[in-house]
Order: sequence, then structure tokens, then C-alpha cells
Amino acid sequence: MALHRAKDQHADADDPYTDVFASPLSAHALPKHRMPAEHAPPDVVYELLHNELLLDGNAAQNLATFCTTWTEPYVGRLMSECVDKNMVDKDEYPQTAAIEARCVSIIADLWHAPSSGNGDGGGGGGEGGGVRPRGAVGCSTTGSSEAAMLGGLALKWRWRARRQARGEPVDRPNIVAGPVQVCWEKFARYFDVELRQVPLEPGATGLRAEQVAAYVDENTIGVVAILGVTFTCAYEPVAEIAAALDRIEAERGWDVPIHVDAASGGFVAPFLHPDLVWDFRLDRVASINASGHKYGLAPLGVGWALWRDADALPAELVFQVDYLGGDVPTFALNFSRPGGEVIAQYYAFLRLGRAGYRRVQQACADTARYLATQVRQMGPFTLLYDGEGALPAVSYTLTDPRGAGFSLYDLSDQLRMRGWQVPAYPLPADRHDTVVHRVLIRHGVGRDEIALLADDLRQALRRLATGTPTDAERTGFHH
Repeated sequence: MALHRAKDQHADADDPYTDVFASPLSAHALPKHRMPAEHAPPDVVYELLHNELLLDGNAAQNLATFCTTWTEPYVGRLMSECVDKNMVDKDEYPQTAAIEARCVSIIADLWHAPSSGNGDGGGGGGEGGGVRPRGAVGCSTTGSSEAAMLGGLALKWRWRARRQARGEPVDRPNIVAGPVQVCWEKFARYFDVELRQVPLEPGATGLRAEQVAAYVDENTIGVVAILGVTFTCAYEPVAEIAAALDRIEAERGWDVPIHVDAASGGFVAPFLHPDLVWDFRLDRVASINASGHKYGLAPLGVGWALWRDADALPAELVFQVDYLGGDVPTFALNFSRPGGEVIAQYYAFLRLGRAGYRRVQQACADTARYLATQVRQMGPFTLLYDGEGALPAVSYTLTDPRGAGFSLYDLSDQLRMRGWQVPAYPLPADRHDTVVHRVLIRHGVGRDEIALLADDLRQALRRLATGTPTDAERTGFHH
């Protein structure tokens, strides 16, 4: 009898007519610490996991993230077709590798990399045509954090080589930056470099050029300039920082390069602020990183690291791998990873072109300025950044934090009840007493959605001011 029961249960598990929620797997909480003893039908496992993931927040309402949360269906199809392709295996998947190289070339052109003069003249003519800037070198990464660390490593290796050639000590490298994302703290700790983080001055939204001289010295491997500060969304003045370093070199003889962390702004500035000089047009800019999966409009999992030329990337950081079927160079921190994200990035380049990117980013910027106007009219806020001149975003603080009767943390909690994820956090170094809200406007976050956010923000302010539900919230079931 016991044998029959076991056999019947096994049959039920494989019965295509068994209801998902009456299946053996759904009769208990899903295993969390040990692998189940038996297999289960794929549709049952899918449905149960699908339902559990409903507990996650709605990505479209996640206004805290810089990352892409909306893509076209064709992107998913291409990524699915590449799920078995290993990006690092360039010998086995040469066309995927060729597409990665095309992306590097396109991005180098976008960032005005010096040309070696031997381009193919391709690009389809028009604004994107002409000589391709093959003097630049670069690679895809899993994101801009990995790309930033590669840029930092190249700075350290170049600094060390210069010092060793002169017989000088190399045991105290430092890197100078303003308010940076945590990846730079990781870089400094992981690779034994002192991070000299310049405090925010009152009223500033990032590093100011006149602050640099007090922090650089002969052991400075480079200065990190941020194109889209994580905390405020503003651009740091890269050209002014470069000019300050020019003066320092003339006075002290220290040749300090710049790495531009353009994680977000690298795919915004070329389209919305084409006259802003921040990239390889500045001789002092040695390298740039960006996230393809932020304003590059690719799905999660792709970043880019570029150097202005081969001299800026020390040969010691490039490894030759011969056990994948050929002699394959690699200089990313990660090794195996799927190729689909790179293909998705190339799809976006082909699908939108320069004009399409400009339209998308302009629509986001217009929506950000609309939200800034709404926030300004609400009363208790002071805008730190109004969406003009940098990222499509808004950041603001309470004008009178002590007299408001609530904090921005309280306001974030109120908005979360409506599904909105709006982060509240203190500004870094010397501005910890200032708490900020930041709202990112990305592709897929439309004007109507932000109008609804503004309405909910007003409702939340009224609720916090009175401690009672608003009229709109009182409406419910009535006989």
C-alpha cells in the first residue's frame, strides 16, 4: 500500500492536469536550506517562483535606481538567444567578440577619443560616420563598478612604473575624489590605495576644481571626476579640474591624470550637452567608465571601460589566455559572463542611433524638470538639483528639517505605501546633517507616472502634517 501511495504521489507530480497549487511542491513552504529530494514539473516551479517574486517592488516605481528597468521585447529575445554564449571565449564566439569591439569603437567615437587615422570610414555616414577612433582601447564589463576599478588599476600601474623608473618609493599611492560611489571605496581598500575624499563645500553638489590642490601630491595616481554624482545627480567640472591639474604640473611637476567616472552621464552628456568638454577632448583624461545598463539603455549586466590609447592601459594588466581554443587577451576583473548584455547594448545603438538617444534622454530631462517645478511649488523643499544641465533627475532636501515635523525618511515610508521607492540618505563628508531625496527619471518612466508621484507626494505631506488620512484615502467601500 505504501508503495502504491508513493507511486501515486510521483504520478501526481508529473500529471500535466494537476493544478499548480494542488501539486506536492506547493503543499509546503518552498525549500530554503536544503535541495529537495525529488524533481518537480517545470511549470509548477515556474509558477511558484513567479508568485513569490511578486513580493518584490515594482521596478517601474523604483525611482532610486539609475539602472534600466524597461526594454523592448526584441532585447529579451536576443539575450535569450545568447544565454549560452560566454563573453570571454572570443575564439569560440568570434561574432559576439566582434560586436563587443564595435561597441567599444562606437563609444570611443561618442567620447571623442583620439583617432589613430586608420579607420574604415564606416558608420553609415552622417553624424556617426567618418574615421573610427581606433587609437582608444576598451572592453565590456559586468557594470561600471568593475570598469571603474580597471581604470583605477591602470592609474596605479602607470604611477608605479613612473616612480620605479626614477628610483622613487611606490608604497604610498593615493587617489583623490569628491563624493564617490562605494565602488571607489572598494577599489581603494582592495588594491591598497589611500582614498583622499574631498569634503563637500556648503552649497556644492560635487568636487570643485579649487579644492584639488590641497589633496594631490607626488603619490597621487589620479583624480576621479564624476559625471553624474550619485548623491546629487550633478556633473563635476571635469575641464576645470583638468585646468587645475595643469597648473599643479606647471608649478610642482606632478603629472596627475584624470579618470572620469561617467557611470550615468557618459550616455547623457553626448546627447543633451554636446558642447560640454569632459571626455577625451581633454588630454589629461586617461580613462572613462560608464554603465551601459544605466542611461546607456541596455538591460542590467553591462558596463564599459575605455582608455584614450594603448599607452594608458599598462600591458601588465592584459592577460593572454590560450586554453579556450585560441590566444585570447582579457583585461576585465570578471572572467566568464553571458554575451547577451553586450548584444543588447549594440541593439540599442542600432535601434536608436544618435537622434533616438537624444530624443529619449531629452524626454527624460523634460520630465525631470517638470517634477522639479512640482516639488518647488509644494513648499517645504529646497532643490539641490533641478534636472537642468546634468542627469535627468531631481534631488531636494527639507528647507527647515527641524521645524517640518517630519523627516525625509518619514516621507519615503509614506511614499512606499503607494509603491514608490524614493531614497532618503545623508550627503557625504562634512554634509552629513543634510538629508536628501533623489528621484531618477529613466527611459520608461513617463510624464503621467511622475504626475502621479507628485500627487502622492502632496497627499503624503498632508498626511504627515495632520497625522490623519486625506479625503482621497478615506474613500473605500460604502453601502
